[in-house]
Amino acid sequence: MIYLQVNNLTKRYGAELILSNIKLEIKQHDRIAIVGRNGAGKSTLLNIISGQLSYDDGEIHKPKDVTMGYLAQHTGLDSTETIWDEMLKIFDHFIKEEKNLRQLEQKMGDPDLLQDQEKYEQLLSNYDQKQEAFKTAGGYQYEAEIKAVLNGLDFPESMWQTSIATLSGGQKTRLALGKLLLTKPDVLILDEPTNHLDIQTLTWLENYINNYNGAVVIVSHDRYFLDKTINIVYEISRHESTKYHGNYSKYLDQKAANYERELKQYEKQQTEIKRMEDFIQKNLVRASTTKRAQSRRKQLEKMEVMDKPLGDEGSARFSFSIERRSGNDVLKINDLAFRYESSDPFIFSNLNINLSRGESMALVGPNGVGKSTLLKNIIGQLDPAKGTIQLGANVQIGYYDQEQTLLHDKKTVLNELWDEYPLMNEKDIRTVLGNFLFSGDDVLRPVSALSGGEKARLALAKLMMEKANFLLLDEPTNHLDLDSKEILEAALIDYPGTILFVSHDRYFINKLATQVLEMQANQTTVYLGDYDYYLEKKQEEAQIKELQIDQSVKETKQQTKSDFEKEKELKKAERKKQRRIEEIELRVEQLEEELSEIEELLCAPDIYQDHEKSLELTEKSDQIKSTTEKLMEEWEKLHED
Repeated sequence: MIYLQVNNLTKRYGAELILSNIKLEIKQHDRIAIVGRNGAGKSTLLNIISGQLSYDDGEIHKPKDVTMGYLAQHTGLDSTETIWDEMLKIFDHFIKEEKNLRQLEQKMGDPDLLQDQEKYEQLLSNYDQKQEAFKTAGGYQYEAEIKAVLNGLDFPESMWQTSIATLSGGQKTRLALGKLLLTKPDVLILDEPTNHLDIQTLTWLENYINNYNGAVVIVSHDRYFLDKTINIVYEISRHESTKYHGNYSKYLDQKAANYERELKQYEKQQTEIKRMEDFIQKNLVRASTTKRAQSRRKQLEKMEVMDKPLGDEGSARFSFSIERRSGNDVLKINDLAFRYESSDPFIFSNLNINLSRGESMALVGPNGVGKSTLLKNIIGQLDPAKGTIQLGANVQIGYYDQEQTLLHDKKTVLNELWDEYPLMNEKDIRTVLGNFLFSGDDVLRPVSALSGGEKARLALAKLMMEKANFLLLDEPTNHLDLDSKEILEAALIDYPGTILFVSHDRYFINKLATQVLEMQANQTTVYLGDYDYYLEKKQEEAQIKELQIDQSVKETKQQTKSDFEKEKELKKAERKKQRRIEEIELRVEQLEEELSEIEELLCAPDIYQDHEKSLELTEKSDQIKSTTEKLMEEWEKLHED
């Protein structure tokens, strides 16, 4: 079923064109992402299709019975009710119908009515019909649905009687999202729904959206979230829309492939045009070939000349370098704990980190566990309650603050950078700022007038200029559009120093992290891999814990089970573990043989002189080493159990 169609839609603000010739179609079960640069018109389009904003030209077709629900980017739920009572309002119709059923039940117990068989049977029939309709509509499960959504969005039962007026802005935004999800519109329209969500809540939302019965339209800068949830991408670029099938990663691949194909077709046609023009010029004046030349000219005039394909719009261009190399040991933290006052409980404790040169560590954990606070302890803004922080030799820290408190609102963009480096000439400062998309009079704007994305780019420009060899990054992808995030990733992947960063951007963590440190209130756990590896290990741990719980329950219930049966189960588990150990040992042996062959090949003159082949073999060697390391970790864990 088609829920909504947009044809040739145009929107202007005054004389400024925002959207032009936009085409979009929403069907049941579609999972659609609308992507594009900041300012491309994504939120404007959502406002138009949700009926919040008018448009200048074009058509929007929507059946009358199709319902739409829209969560704007900065929406917060304002109410004087408690969280639970506000959610109950959605189901007022069920509550009223439930009261009607209770009234009918009371009537059924009336002794006078029991004397009138005909009226009693009519009442019973009416009650059965209403009860069945109530059940079919979900009347017996709405409270369970409320509980599931509130728990999923990190509102535990202890908060349900809290007044909404006392909640933070982020909590109100999450609650507005929860209320919209519970209304279950045919088309769910979400503008940046992942803001204010920690990783655990994001995972829950992904599962909810994937199981949603209607259509979902999303604008989000969270690429991992888009990869997990959507199957259609509409890109808004240069005011127009282009449709791609697949998730976000497939969209990037398709877009790059389309550009390469169109560029080759354009270049091929240009070569053909040049060849025909040369032929016409050489042969038109010669009597023996003039007819052929005239024929070619007619062909050329009839030819539909292709426009040169447009590449990406202007992007930031930057890289991070270091002034000097640090020692091998960059950061050692032992038994660290922090609290603001001596009477307060610890925000975190028993925290240990060992970070070596060239490593990139992501800090993850629930909101409020102290990830940003830890970075402030390392740079000396806050003092730990106990434990030690030791920086290695020649370590120079560069710090990126997610709140942008290191920027000066009263300064211009130009002076924000120039005041830090007064010996540089203005032209060079402007060149640096130009690489971060501040050009012309943009550099004379006050910092206070910048958007969140512009402030983020300015802070990154300052960080780049420091040439520090140890970067501490607190949510560096916040406020950046998708393209800027990818530029930042590429710059940090090539960075020769060490990185410790906090991020909720799982795609970014996957690209950058060589290890993940999970922070809990009283312990830390290091996972030697990217975010996907971290998830895999967490899932394994959960399964092991579940198995242990199941085993404990079984032992409690089956205390009389024979020793033979118990031993049989243990042997089965041991055989399974032993088989896995043997599989790992065999695979490691195979990988080591492959590695040995590659190393021999790399020593061959014809290989190391062939740069491309040498690079290919080196990358394969690194992959094999990484796989071997992960297998050996698993092998050691199996031997410990």
